[in-house]
Amino acid sequence: MIEMLLAGFTSVMTIKIILLIVMGVALGLVFGSIPGLTATMAIAICLPITYGMDPIAGMSLLMGLYIGGVSGGLIPAILLKLPGTPSSIATTFDGYPMAQKGEAGKAFSYAIVSSFLGGLLSIIVLIMIAPPLGKIALQFGPFEYFAIVIFSLTLIASLSGDSLPKGVMAGLIGIGFAMVGSAPIDAFPRFTFGFSSLDAGFDLLPVLIGLFAISEILLVAEKKYKNKLKVDIKNISYKVTIKEYLDQKWNFLRSSVIGVGIGILPGIGGGTANLIAYAAAKNASKTPEKYGEGIPNGVVASESSNNAAIGGALVPLVSLGIPGDTVTAMLLGGLILHGLQPGPLLMQNHGDVVFGIFAALLIANIFMALFLFIGMKGFIRLLSIPQNILLPIIITLCVVGAYGVNSRLFDVGALLFFGVLGYFMVKFKYPLTPLVLGFILGPLLETNLRRGLMLSQGDFMPFLTEPIAAFFLLVTVASLGLKFYSGWKKKRRLKVY
Repeated sequence: MIEMLLAGFTSVMTIKIILLIVMGVALGLVFGSIPGLTATMAIAICLPITYGMDPIAGMSLLMGLYIGGVSGGLIPAILLKLPGTPSSIATTFDGYPMAQKGEAGKAFSYAIVSSFLGGLLSIIVLIMIAPPLGKIALQFGPFEYFAIVIFSLTLIASLSGDSLPKGVMAGLIGIGFAMVGSAPIDAFPRFTFGFSSLDAGFDLLPVLIGLFAISEILLVAEKKYKNKLKVDIKNISYKVTIKEYLDQKWNFLRSSVIGVGIGILPGIGGGTANLIAYAAAKNASKTPEKYGEGIPNGVVASESSNNAAIGGALVPLVSLGIPGDTVTAMLLGGLILHGLQPGPLLMQNHGDVVFGIFAALLIANIFMALFLFIGMKGFIRLLSIPQNILLPIIITLCVVGAYGVNSRLFDVGALLFFGVLGYFMVKFKYPLTPLVLGFILGPLLETNLRRGLMLSQGDFMPFLTEPIAAFFLLVTVASLGLKFYSGWKKKRRLKVY
């Protein structure tokens, strides 16, 4: 395997391919940093360009776009509380508060190093154990996915802040909005009220941008000052010591493992991985109350998990020919375009190309970290732009990004609707994160429930008796029990004092 990897590096270590990787990473970072422009769109635009290239050159460009597109979302997430991609939702929770406290440089340092190491770990996993992990992922059917989603939904309890009922209510609202449009499997229109624009439901990106960006703009706009910026650009801290990085080692490792695991499971993706990793980090912390106030742990958890999902998502693609999300579906098209059939025989028949792709991923990961570190001080200067100038620019980018998703004005209306909804939820102290989690996981829950019932001919027992499903349901019960016990113990302690 080492010889194959060295051969892969040899095939990509040419000026032409290195330039393609550099161009891909740079373009991917631009797409990831602009709301509404994602890695999927970057690959879709550049896929026809690769047609005239040889397979290794074409796939190297696409790998650069993939790495850059996922990582670029951390820039607006930290600076503007605006998730550039769904994979950066949780980065806003602590990255933005750190920026407001004058620690934008530290937030970037933690995010970049975590992104680099998370991506590196997942690529190593991809290289070392893609075939066996792919076979394990193939064992997951609707019963297992249903149980995993149920377990993931219990994390709402960790993301609810001070009020569990409000968190649960927000989660249910998210599931409710996810049910608008055509039903899974039979495509029956639901809750459309005769509006054909609602037949396709609400797209994730306008929902995210509305909830986190437009609501924040509305909250800032109601304040009476134009821009008395609290952040002193000249005194921003950039330095993070080796000891501070090492203090995050278990958080990084746990979040990266979560990212790889979720990436391997088709259909879930980095948008869920960063939320679950963030909730797991918060649950494991001795000071969970600090999360959301500007703590590096939250940035590390989010960025290491979403980049770790990159290599994880490529495992079923390379070993089984199964795309895990929309990005890997585009990459599947890229492989087929170059005459490569993904699946069990890909490694055997085109091992040189596969290991060339692995080498391109490693090189792209290095350039991603390098570009972000070089541009970090320039990005942070955005904080010095007066808000009365910056906010209209952000609104324009949000509107363009929402429209660009599907090229329809309805998504712009959805953006504004969810912006107003997010504004009122914040005003009434309802957490936004459970709504997002419910919106993302709701369709997965319903789809796998219906598929499982069709497979079992209406019998619900396999959801409880299949070994993997039963294990996750038991973990769910244990997790809820532990959460309620912790809450009861905390209340009892307060009564004593």
